[in-house]
Amino acid sequence: MGSHREVVEGDVPAPCGGQVCPVGRREGTLGHAGPVSDRILLDVTDGIAHVRLNRPDKINALDGALFQAIVDAGESLKGDRSVRVVVLSGEGRGFCAGLDFSSFQAMAGGGGADEQPAVTSGSTSGGRLGAIGQTDGRITHLGQQACWVWQELEVPVIAAVHGVALGGGLQIALGADLRIVAPDARLSVLEARWGLIPDMTGTHALTRLVPLDVAKELTFTGRMVSGTEAVQLGLATRVADDPVAAPRELAADLVGRSPDALAHGKRLLNLSGTRGAAEQFLDERETMGSLIGSPNQVEATMAYFEKRAPRFT
Repeated sequence: MGSHREVVEGDVPAPCGGQVCPVGRREGTLGHAGPVSDRILLDVTDGIAHVRLNRPDKINALDGALFQAIVDAGESLKGDRSVRVVVLSGEGRGFCAGLDFSSFQAMAGGGGADEQPAVTSGSTSGGRLGAIGQTDGRITHLGQQACWVWQELEVPVIAAVHGVALGGGLQIALGADLRIVAPDARLSVLEARWGLIPDMTGTHALTRLVPLDVAKELTFTGRMVSGTEAVQLGLATRVADDPVAAPRELAADLVGRSPDALAHGKRLLNLSGTRGAAEQFLDERETMGSLIGSPNQVEATMAYFEKRAPRFT
């Protein structure tokens, strides 16, 4: 998990016009009590769930409370049929600056917060990360789940990246289905700087997005890449001069698509490459058979020919 010690200097575009967005509170899940904290701003409008990391004074650096709030926010959206798309962004000057050294100083061995970051562990007991490293029966620990939960959602998840996405912040963005980035955004697999590896599902996500040699170079060097280069490499989907408005426009377009087609499309594409061709092709055929003539498929077709907005169930 990366750190926020080195961040972009100067002003970068802030989401929501620099204003605090409405807070939606939902009960925590995964056995973790309590509502989504003030570390996350969450509201659902017109089928779009806006999830905003909310530590602008720390450039949304990751501490224990933010990890938990991200997971709780994602878990709270599962099974909510009113949510058709999720837009994940960061308040203030950047998307996420990575691990907050000061919050994990007690876990770092042999030095203070300015000397090295906390050592991570994937053990069920949490190891040096304590509660953050506990899997609690999942395939992920809490830090990994902050990235993986977005892939567990059936709906498309769009990360809107401005400013910096460093270390763990980049891995959270990689957990989304799509990434729209500012051209001058700065992204890095920053763990290399601290003698660590990207342990928040990063090794899995990187190799599904970029060629293996590119993933290795980024992981070995931790070099900074711009938003423009990130698109060229495959780390990001596309650049936008306004990385707040563009994801919202895309989300609004996706709300007008059949939620069944979106869910099955995401599922099939995520499974591609994890199983044999015969199994994948069979799943395609069976899925197509289940969609043809279904209420939402009929509605999509009728709405197109009648030149009106669809009304999906």
